[in-house]
Amino acid sequence: MASTAARSTVRRSAAALLAASLVALGATACNTGDSSVSTEAKKPASSAPAASGGAKQGAPAPAKVGDTIALKGYEKNGTADVTVVKIVDNAEGEDEFSKPADGKRFVAVQFRIKATGKAYSDAPSNSAKLLDNQGQSYGTGLYDTKAGQGFSGSVNIAPGESGLGFLTFEVPKDAVLDKVQFTLDSGMADQTGQWKLA
Repeated sequence: MASTAARSTVRRSAAALLAASLVALGATACNTGDSSVSTEAKKPASSAPAASGGAKQGAPAPAKVGDTIALKGYEKNGTADVTVVKIVDNAEGEDEFSKPADGKRFVAVQFRIKATGKAYSDAPSNSAKLLDNQGQSYGTGLYDTKAGQGFSGSVNIAPGESGLGFLTFEVPKDAVLDKVQFTLDSGMADQTGQWKLA
């Protein structure tokens, strides 16, 4: 009887290892190795081109809350303009069951995603990270907050159209937030958009 249980445990472990290996292999196969972080905000269509022959322009200021970054996914998944619309620090959970763990707080970040190439079909919660001033990164949590409507699960946005929603992060109470990042293709595309929070 014990040997049957042991064989069952070994089979489950082997299946879990195989599944993890396939996920890692898929991620490696998709990633071209040319990773980049874009901090440059997309210029409004109405902005005039810089005059030639003038003083040399410095590096553009990093994108901040309210700015849009044009992001590229893998060729099959197209491109999207992503905007960090709003940050709600110390956001209140949407109900009495939605509470951060002891010593933590909720931070809700509202994103606008506009499909600029093909349809955007993905789970935005897999694509976003929050970074503190020590470089520690935080993924999204499971809860929604009273900050506003969240992105729930997977979304499908038609070409030329936009989706708007909050993603919730659970971070230490004393964390000093510094940046937010968004990467298409569930966080596996080569290009990452980065917005400075302060």
